[in-house]
Amino acid sequence: MTEAISATQSPSAPQQNRALGLSTLAFTVCFAVWTIFSIIGVSLKDQLGLSETQFGLLIGTPVLTGSLSRIVLGIWTDRKGGRLVFTLTMLAAAVATFLLAFAQSYEQLLLAALGVGLAGGSFAVGVAYVSRFYPAQKQGTALGIFGVGNVGAAVTKFAAPFVMLAWGWQSVAVVWAAALVVMAAIFWFGTEDDPVIARRRSEGYTPRSLASEFAPLRNVQVWRFALYYFFAFGAFVALTLWLPRYLIGVYGFDIATAGMVAAAYSIPASIFRAYGGTLSDRIGARTVLYWTFGVSAVCAFILALPTTDTVIAGVEGPVRFHFETGPVAFIGLVFVLGFFMSLGKAAVYKHIPAYYPDNVGAVGGLVGMIGGLGGFVLPLLFGFLNDITGIWSSCFMALFVLILMSLGWMHSAVRRHERQLVARTA
Repeated sequence: MTEAISATQSPSAPQQNRALGLSTLAFTVCFAVWTIFSIIGVSLKDQLGLSETQFGLLIGTPVLTGSLSRIVLGIWTDRKGGRLVFTLTMLAAAVATFLLAFAQSYEQLLLAALGVGLAGGSFAVGVAYVSRFYPAQKQGTALGIFGVGNVGAAVTKFAAPFVMLAWGWQSVAVVWAAALVVMAAIFWFGTEDDPVIARRRSEGYTPRSLASEFAPLRNVQVWRFALYYFFAFGAFVALTLWLPRYLIGVYGFDIATAGMVAAAYSIPASIFRAYGGTLSDRIGARTVLYWTFGVSAVCAFILALPTTDTVIAGVEGPVRFHFETGPVAFIGLVFVLGFFMSLGKAAVYKHIPAYYPDNVGAVGGLVGMIGGLGGFVLPLLFGFLNDITGIWSSCFMALFVLILMSLGWMHSAVRRHERQLVARTA
């Protein structure tokens, strides 16, 4: 039995706007908490004398929890409803964030970071909750707007350095935890159960087996979507966490300036996600993904080129060449990269309710989990590549390879589908 919302059951516009608006605001706060280590981690690296790899593990640990929890939280949302699950998730993350302020060692920081990461799991909750308020033809736009909550990363980049410089990194954890508690209260009292949960309560409902919830995950198509999101979202999170460190190391920026420049990357990569959803509704998610991978490949290739001094034997003697991506060019390229990644994030999630309307929580949770794992694995990889190559731009070399893999798999799947259509109509 399908649980898609019919026209007669469709919520009113005020109900839709309230669910979408408060979910987006809640996700913004959660995302700000989820990326807290991108700022306080720089201070902790100096205080504890961490290696690049240890730093990558610290900033990536919340991403790990937020990723792995998404599939569980998504299924729980399908069964219990987003209003309850979203509220409890924010409160649990608030407790862990508050305890972070009292960590005294690297091991304790890692343990607290695991709990902080629950804030990132809220994405799967919001996707399943918001999608139930909208018909299929409007879900791309709605989920795109919800995804603007990624701008919470920019909130942390902009505000956290000033709080940390004024009162210490511990104060950032306390203030961010308080914001989660306040947001949880606002969300609980300001929203209502989604139409599916409301109907289940009125009609009586026997939950599907967990096996049926996970059944779509056997489809290779789901894992292909997950790879796309590994780049579009995972690399976004990774760069959000890594850019302050990169800007300080490469261009000698101070922490406040690096945070603001990193926010300049986070903002377009978040806000334009809403436009990506609308664009996917209009011209198709597949077309948007082709543009995402194509332009991102060009940007990543240029950013991957290391600063180089070359001497070649010319006709009249040695000819010297110097190549360097200056700070202005770097910021411009990262801005473009962030913009197209934002379009790609929305395009991926446009596919999910369209192909799997009864399993948005499970499928969206898996795709979100894999994408979030990119935000955990890639900072570790960036640190590891720095340690073994000594080349700062090695992180963009890794992204370039990832983009080519995603584009290649997508194009081969599209061509295979086209051949199958031709064969059926022949």
